[in-house]
Amino acid sequence: MYLNCHSFFSLRYGTLSEVQLLDLAVDYKLDTIALTDINSTSAGLNFVRKAKEKKVKPVLGVDFRNGIEQCYVCLAKNNEGYLELNNFLAQHLHNKTNFPETAPAFKNAFTIYAFERALELDKTHFSENEFIGIGIHDLNKLRFSQYSTYHDKLVLLLPVSFNSKRDFNAHRLLRAIDLNCLLSKLPKEAQALPDELMFDPKKIKNLFEEFPQILLNTQALLKQCSIDFKFAKERENQNLKTVFGSEQKDYKHLLALCEKGLKERYDEITPKIRERLERELTLIKKKDFVSFFLINWKIIEYARSQDYFYVGRGSGANSIVAYLLRITDVDPIELDLYFERFLNEYRSSPPDFDIDFSTWDREDVTAYIFKEFGKNNQVALLGSYVTFKHSGAVRELGKVFGLPKTEIDKLSSGQFNVSDLDSIAQLILKYAAYFHKKPNYLSIHAGGILISDRPIHYFSATHLPPKDFPTVQFDMHIAEDVGLCKFDILGQRGLGKIKDAVSIIKKNQPEAQLLDIRNPKPFFKDPKINAMIARAECIGCFYVESPAMRMLLKKLAVSDYQTLVAASSIIRPGVAKSGMMREYILRHRNPERRKEAHPVLWNIMPDTYGIMVYQEDVIKVAHHYAKLTLDEADVLRRGMSGKFRSRAEFQYVQDKFRNNCLANGEPEEVVNEIWRQIESFAGYAFAKGHSASYAVESYQSLYLKCYFPLEYMVATLNNGGGFYKAEFYVHEAKMHGATIEPPCINKSQIETTIYDKTIYLGFQHLEGLEKKTMLNIINNRVHAKYTSYDDFIQRVPVSLEQQELLIRIGALRSLGKDKRSLLWEAHYKENTIPENELQQSFFKISLHDFTLPKFHISQYEDAFDYMELLGFSFFNPFFLMKESPHKYILARELPEYIDQQVKVAGYLVTCKNTKTATGLRMNFGTFLDLEGSWLDTVLFPEVAQRSAIYARGLYHIEAKVTTEFDFITLEVSKIKRLPYITDPRFATSPSDTKTHSLKTGS
Repeated sequence: MYLNCHSFFSLRYGTLSEVQLLDLAVDYKLDTIALTDINSTSAGLNFVRKAKEKKVKPVLGVDFRNGIEQCYVCLAKNNEGYLELNNFLAQHLHNKTNFPETAPAFKNAFTIYAFERALELDKTHFSENEFIGIGIHDLNKLRFSQYSTYHDKLVLLLPVSFNSKRDFNAHRLLRAIDLNCLLSKLPKEAQALPDELMFDPKKIKNLFEEFPQILLNTQALLKQCSIDFKFAKERENQNLKTVFGSEQKDYKHLLALCEKGLKERYDEITPKIRERLERELTLIKKKDFVSFFLINWKIIEYARSQDYFYVGRGSGANSIVAYLLRITDVDPIELDLYFERFLNEYRSSPPDFDIDFSTWDREDVTAYIFKEFGKNNQVALLGSYVTFKHSGAVRELGKVFGLPKTEIDKLSSGQFNVSDLDSIAQLILKYAAYFHKKPNYLSIHAGGILISDRPIHYFSATHLPPKDFPTVQFDMHIAEDVGLCKFDILGQRGLGKIKDAVSIIKKNQPEAQLLDIRNPKPFFKDPKINAMIARAECIGCFYVESPAMRMLLKKLAVSDYQTLVAASSIIRPGVAKSGMMREYILRHRNPERRKEAHPVLWNIMPDTYGIMVYQEDVIKVAHHYAKLTLDEADVLRRGMSGKFRSRAEFQYVQDKFRNNCLANGEPEEVVNEIWRQIESFAGYAFAKGHSASYAVESYQSLYLKCYFPLEYMVATLNNGGGFYKAEFYVHEAKMHGATIEPPCINKSQIETTIYDKTIYLGFQHLEGLEKKTMLNIINNRVHAKYTSYDDFIQRVPVSLEQQELLIRIGALRSLGKDKRSLLWEAHYKENTIPENELQQSFFKISLHDFTLPKFHISQYEDAFDYMELLGFSFFNPFFLMKESPHKYILARELPEYIDQQVKVAGYLVTCKNTKTATGLRMNFGTFLDLEGSWLDTVLFPEVAQRSAIYARGLYHIEAKVTTEFDFITLEVSKIKRLPYITDPRFATSPSDTKTHSLKTGS
């Protein structure tokens, strides 16, 4: 009966999910229902999937509209018709053009023109596949219209967009949000009629009693429609099936690549290596994953040809084939990586390969994929939906109801008493809850790319986001269910740092012996690098620089690759939450404690002392301890990661885990404890291969930091830093012997540069400096440096405001004049020389030179200028502290004060706010001491409630010195912010700026 149903993927219009529409069909005992979202096929695949479960025949189509105006509703006769509709929809979405007044002549799709629309078009000829849609409101007009005799062309067209008065109200609110207007100003024509509901078929039959032919035509049309996709276990492999023309050629090519890789990767090809390779290849061929590996190999080959740095990670990093094809740099033989996490007999989807590139290289790699594999419209980015969050929905609704910003802020913050709110505010909260998690707008998956064997529009239409790559209208879960497995091409700053560091080293130290970054194995055995890791001196290095990671490196005394691999997964929240991080440290440091491990778990995971650390450990425990099949074990792992769609299947496996263990004679308390560990950490752990990939990149960055620290810090600054703010990478460079200079018009580039051991901060760090000013400075000094202020302003078109920024930061210091003289001169010439003369660049302007008094500018003034314009000072931050620093203990002295109370002065680096298991707030603060060394503190709830770390700056800290596993932490009992000296730029007398003596260069 229903040919025009809208789900909430008719964005900011529909209110029901596709599943709710099917549930209504079941309630009304409808055997067929059509989903026709407005300019969207987002819900199509899931609609078909769920319809099968509910025993309802699905029909798919599109409600084509220009804005709110309906052009026609089209229904796919079959899968080929769905492809036609998606092609047509995508063409207009890509080009952002209106749909034509009449639909094209689809071969495998029906077109329905609403009664009023057909009259407007004065349409008298209808092809075999075209119909006139009659609604309830059209019946009286139909009797007297020319279409009353078109008996075979009349079908029922009753739109369904909601199911209740509340849904209709929500629809009106969505329309107001979409049009960015007040609800009271929402035009009638911009919203649906209140009766766009699903009615009882008996009521429809009565209403159309005089026109039974309409109902018969509708049923006949629906019978002609049949669309089918296979999902889950029944699904077909929809990915590109061959790379070299046939499956035989593909497999032959894969074998040749593996043989080549064996010679390149291994000095000795042992029977163990051969056995692993043959086992993998047999299963890869059997599961039809050959092309999947070859596609990833082609992507990597292109990246290598362009000299792009990359990291291959994910469960696929457990594969020796991936290692031989250089998709990853992780040796599964060396690390004894678990084969079944990568692939097993029961796995229906290919392994995960997450391939990271630097952000700018990633765009080119993505373009290559579209060019290489997308010749027949077979490639698209994976879609993702941004849903309404409660706070955002409150803000949108507040604007729709006309609330002032202050009231919207209050409602959005949640800091109010509900009983104090008026009826409008309560209504806003009610509908904000209603909108929560419903789709708001279509976005792009972080890095997923689909490469299909069929044209991608076989599955959905695509739209064209700002990046100009076609993007499907469904998410990763639907893609996987239907047999499309994503290729993850991701952007990562760490690789940009490595690539740039290598380039900077070659330029700054051309004679330096730089090892091949792409061959990390020598780094694993380098005693100097491993000693640096054990000391946790890893600031700026990928994945190992955060306070939590530095703490773990110290506690584990990490000094080798294997332990760093474990640390990369142990740091994940699940392992810590389960209590097994601490237990792992204890067993790592004390071999005697390892005897406490459960014998079965010790046998399964000897390398991690019988403790679950990696994702595959869940599979191992489920398979070997609970006797689940590998398929069931993988269901368990996926279910805990939140990626599994059938909760019933997960519950079955969970029950079987418990029952099998008990039936095998395992004590109930042991079974409960092992299940607790699995449950608390499985969704947050890494696969071991994934952790190993992270550790490889960590070692690559650690090598550069160890042997070329200054160049590496410059690369870090130029790639947006890392865990910390730019200030602390400048500090780290200083601690390694660099001289840091502010931006300079004769030396600096947009990015930070290094000359021997002197680092010039880039213009990009100067707050408020415009990009065009930076480019003008650089482009106009190509042939000669600037020699004077007059020379500079004649060659560089720059406003007075921009000049002030440059002068105050000291960028014109190479011209031989102090800041105050330059500011005086800049203002004088701005006010006395006509603007058009300043803009002339053909002739030298004659400017008078003036004798000015000698100005004294203190380092304190420079420090405050730096803080204002850069966000930090080049001086030791304690240089500006008002009181004497000499009463404070230093970080290097703390080992002498274990279990004693001390007073330290700290400059805040970062603060983590967290909650205890009981919900109480506590803080972890990281600081620099007077000498620039790092301090780690903890504020337990009692202290955190009365003494917060609330802003950047200097702090007086009173604390107990504690140590655990050789890592020193200050348990804070009192903390307060220390005052700076008075800003001398605004001081009323010289005495205001008197301060203590402190070496300023540190």
